[in-house]
Amino acid sequence: MGWSPFRPTALTHHSPGRSFKGYTLLAPIGGDSALLLDMDGRIVHRWRVPGFRLFCPKLMPNGRLLVLCHDASIERPRDPGPNEAPPPAPAIFRLIGGANTDLLELDWDGEITWRYTNLAIHHDFAVLRNGNVILPEFREVPPELAKRVRGGYRRRGEKLPALISDDFIEVNRDGAVVDRIQLWELLAPAKDPIGPLEKRWEWTHTNSLDLTSDERLVFSCRTNSRVGIVERESKQLAWKYGDPQTFYQHHATALPNGNVLIFDNGMNRLQAMPYSRVVEVNPRDDSVAWEYQANPPQEFFSGHISGCHRLPNGNTLICEGTSGRIFEVTPAREVVWEWINPMHSSRGELRMSWVFRAYRYGPDYPGLAGQERDHRQHAALNRLHGLES
Repeated sequence: MGWSPFRPTALTHHSPGRSFKGYTLLAPIGGDSALLLDMDGRIVHRWRVPGFRLFCPKLMPNGRLLVLCHDASIERPRDPGPNEAPPPAPAIFRLIGGANTDLLELDWDGEITWRYTNLAIHHDFAVLRNGNVILPEFREVPPELAKRVRGGYRRRGEKLPALISDDFIEVNRDGAVVDRIQLWELLAPAKDPIGPLEKRWEWTHTNSLDLTSDERLVFSCRTNSRVGIVERESKQLAWKYGDPQTFYQHHATALPNGNVLIFDNGMNRLQAMPYSRVVEVNPRDDSVAWEYQANPPQEFFSGHISGCHRLPNGNTLICEGTSGRIFEVTPAREVVWEWINPMHSSRGELRMSWVFRAYRYGPDYPGLAGQERDHRQHAALNRLHGLES
């Protein structure tokens, strides 16, 4: 869908009796801050890290913020011209969406208490009960296997890089990689092809990681429209889902009932105009337990980024990433809260209000215990962005 540059922003709708009360965490893409909003859409806390572009923040139960980010001193390479070869790794990673350089742990005041640097990490992370972190890492596919991977497009005369997939690496607090799962060993070159809208640079492009209650790994891959669950100990694929059910999807998360919640972006949707939806899938039989789409469907659409988060009361928080729209829906699919990002960043001439993902934490969430959350402490910032008068 399109939207007016004169549309209302900040809090645009709230039905207090039906929403899940709490604090919404997000980091506008291109900025150096993660923001915590109250139910009135006002900033009540800010983690600011100058010199980094924050991407995917998550508040831990111990009150620390873990956030993927990009070191702003590492410049994006020039896009290759016609018949030019792309730069080699790791520079080529900067030309791929979702690329990051660091995972930072911040205390409530924004001080860095732990840092893991790796120029190949991207998009998301999942924290194990032992405190280790699992991240996706860009990885070149063995050449003989790359030749067998189907799909994608190639422009005439284009010089292709080595085909890139993902490893899932487990990192401990010393920054050592203690385990590794190679995704290209779990997928089939012919049965899991690159989508027709994608150039032949990447096979998988993992955009989310999550853990089930028994710490199996849930992943989502954009370029071949695949969602899966991996048994971490055996490194075997336990479930696979995707095209033609979901297209270029994001943010596959495990629910307490064993189902998987997915943001289905809907690019290249067969026999239909693109539209997005959120779908809850039962991995035992691939049945759809619940879904949300707009009426008309094109009223809700984000071609990339985006996410969905099931809330404790059964509502779902949805991040329509490219429009910067975050909204909450009930199980009956009623919109009961909506906030639109008023903050913009630029990439060249491109003006963005993008948000990769958003989470909401209840007032009793342990990570918020004893922490000050006062919109008056951020009055100037709130006024600047029209979040309060």
